[in-house]
Amino acid sequence: MSFDNRLLKKIRREFPGVAADPAGRKRAFLDNGAGTLVTRRSALAEAVTRINWSANVGNYFPESKGAGETILEGRKAVSDFLRADGPETVISGESCTSLLFMLSYALSRNFKGEENVVTTGYEHYANINPWAELGGMGLITELRFSKFDLDTGLLDIEDMKRLVDKNTKVVTVAAASNVLGTRTDLQEVGKIAKEAGALFVVDAVHHVAHAPTDVKRMGCDALVFSGYKLFSRHGSYMYLTPELIERLHPYKVDPSPKHGPEKWELGTRDQAMFGAIRGALDYLVWLSDPKAKACPKPGPQRSARMRVAMEKIETYEKELSRIVLDGYGKQVGLRYIPGLTLYGPHEVTPGIGRDPTFAFKLSGYDDHQLSKLLWDNYAIAVGAEDYYSRVPAQYKAKTMTRATFVHYNTIDEALHLLKALNELASKQR
Repeated sequence: MSFDNRLLKKIRREFPGVAADPAGRKRAFLDNGAGTLVTRRSALAEAVTRINWSANVGNYFPESKGAGETILEGRKAVSDFLRADGPETVISGESCTSLLFMLSYALSRNFKGEENVVTTGYEHYANINPWAELGGMGLITELRFSKFDLDTGLLDIEDMKRLVDKNTKVVTVAAASNVLGTRTDLQEVGKIAKEAGALFVVDAVHHVAHAPTDVKRMGCDALVFSGYKLFSRHGSYMYLTPELIERLHPYKVDPSPKHGPEKWELGTRDQAMFGAIRGALDYLVWLSDPKAKACPKPGPQRSARMRVAMEKIETYEKELSRIVLDGYGKQVGLRYIPGLTLYGPHEVTPGIGRDPTFAFKLSGYDDHQLSKLLWDNYAIAVGAEDYYSRVPAQYKAKTMTRATFVHYNTIDEALHLLKALNELASKQR
């Protein structure tokens, strides 16, 4: 396992809210898919930026210069994290939903109404409606959904190959389902897109906290993720290839910049958002080597350190996932609890793995009732909703209960969840 108990304690000290809620109640926070807890470094960086660099950019006094430098340093950090082509490829926005709408509209300016877009059957609606909107406007003929196996939760790659044709202009997929935990084979899907001459777009919002995100390795043309799903604050980021940044024409006001990422950004930038994301990514650099005394400068060395951190996280979360699925000691895993229906992969999928996201229903309990019982009686925070996903409807359900782990969660918390669900299941037998 990549984290021993000593390191895990240090990790948890980096997150002020990890052990107890704001009222001081000790609890297990397992609703990370809706937004992770914030690392201290991110919160402090945001506070410093708000206090010291509150002015707008473009002027000669310190508050303005500091704001501009903070934004640039934030872009550099995101670029290093994604292994992108430099800070000029990093666009910021209010949310990934807004960024994908902006991208879809910009692309549609070159469409003739004969094109189609292909996605997966387990998408979040943030990666559905921006493309469906084009169909409603007559700018594409169809948004096509590739099937996934309802038993395993895995994407049907052969079905995706059948759906992609000469008129497919965009293949856009979630890196991982925010309900099922299913990971998409991004290299394989990217190959399908490129062979058809289509653009390859990745929604990495749910997956970004769980494994390395490398835009060069996956060969994508665009990728989005949100800060609040990566130990930071709200606000989102889009990687776009330099060629697309310059060639496409997003909606904008006339006096705004004509080139670079600023061309895509609506209104004044929130410099604190860039300070916060850099703080979160500095945390990952620390995690790669907690004994190192200095943080490397922007560039390949810092990028490599971030990747090491994410590889450590992925290794730890694989073991955590196996315990949740299979059980450990006296605690029965999710896949074996009587009366519990688990959705998505029942194992850590060989090769691509799975994210530590577990959606389920427990016989005899409404999802909201189950979520409340877990909180009231066991101090476990989980979700109970549709998660803005297409998934529940595919199983003829309106909602599902969902537990989502990240690397600051412990084996003890996983076992506590299993113990609670086993006890609740036994009351229905």
